[in-house]
Amino acid sequence: MAKKTDLSPAARDLLKTVKKRYLKSGDFNGLHIRFDCSSSDKIRAVVELVEFGLVQVVGPADYMNIHIRPWPSRRTPAVQIEELRELSGDDYGVALYPMAKAMNGAKLPKRYENAPFSRAMARGRSTLELAFFSADVLEGYRNDARFRFGMGDFGINFGLSDEAYDDNQPDRDHVGMMHLGFAYDMSHYDPEDPESPINRRVAAFYGDLKDLTPEHQQRWASFQVEADNVDPHPVWYGTQMGSWPDGIGPFTRLTQELENINNLFENVWEGKLFKTNEPPDDFGWILRADQREWDHFIHSFDKLLSENIDSKALDRAGVPKKNPAGQPLGTLMRLEMFMTINCVEPDNAKWALAPLRGVRAARQKPAHALRSNVTDRTFVRKQKRLMRDVNEVLINIRQWLASHPKNRGWKDPMSGLKDYPI
Repeated sequence: MAKKTDLSPAARDLLKTVKKRYLKSGDFNGLHIRFDCSSSDKIRAVVELVEFGLVQVVGPADYMNIHIRPWPSRRTPAVQIEELRELSGDDYGVALYPMAKAMNGAKLPKRYENAPFSRAMARGRSTLELAFFSADVLEGYRNDARFRFGMGDFGINFGLSDEAYDDNQPDRDHVGMMHLGFAYDMSHYDPEDPESPINRRVAAFYGDLKDLTPEHQQRWASFQVEADNVDPHPVWYGTQMGSWPDGIGPFTRLTQELENINNLFENVWEGKLFKTNEPPDDFGWILRADQREWDHFIHSFDKLLSENIDSKALDRAGVPKKNPAGQPLGTLMRLEMFMTINCVEPDNAKWALAPLRGVRAARQKPAHALRSNVTDRTFVRKQKRLMRDVNEVLINIRQWLASHPKNRGWKDPMSGLKDYPI
């Protein structure tokens, strides 16, 4: 096996220059070379380093920005060498990066000593390589008022707020905006087995992780999981690579259907059925598969469904407030009556509202009983199924309202988009 000591003097000197540039650039940048400043001797030295597996050539064929190494080369050494030899004066050039083999045993700056992801980058990791973590790594940020935390269907954005920055927070907590994705391990999932789990993970790029403070890098490292069988969500990953999303997730579908129903209801009865279509700030996928997290989700979900129905809207639609015995009716019962007095079969109306009643019942259960905070590995799957069932109901209500003569010509703004269940 070839060793570094087998290199020519020119290749050894060039390797030192590449490594120095990489470690001292501040952002693990490569050494930029162009045809007009590269003699044939230098090209021969680069070829030697590529053949020894010590240097990676990053050119426009790898990534639009050659000043970062996006991932371990997807091109063979022979193709990299061919690009080198075909450089001309009209080309922008290429960048040279040390590979892990070149950095093995290299002395690193002391600032990386307690920063595991910076250290991994210094040892040869690439900017857009992914690391995966258990989802509960996010709990501390979600629950800390100093951080802005936004959860979407496919990913999460969070960072220390401007107000907290201005409030002289400790340097260790100066965390800039992080753009993270959800990832999934489906290796134990069986659609025919209701007890089989879906494991949700968090995906982060090494290039983002190395920007965390050492204290936060150590925290994240303690939540890191193996990458085997874990895949980033295709929509999140696609958007990070510059692709337009081709679909929406269940939470976006939920809020869109609430808005659709409001618009259609207002066209006929001059008022919105739901008070809001905006979810609570912390409404989204559960971050830990346990009872407390599940109960909190159910509580927020019911506030967006049953508790969100505007009784005044039902008044305008002529729905009674009391049953024939004079007893007051709840909002879900009144919504069912609204459907039946407008020509929906009673059985269909009961079917339509069953998932909403299920959420209401689940919310009431923890309110009247002591709950142990048990871990249930099926909670992720249960949440996925519940979101699907509720969205199916809302879509059916929306389609029914859209058939009203006053709603002729109405079009669903999300028509044609793919629905992603998780």
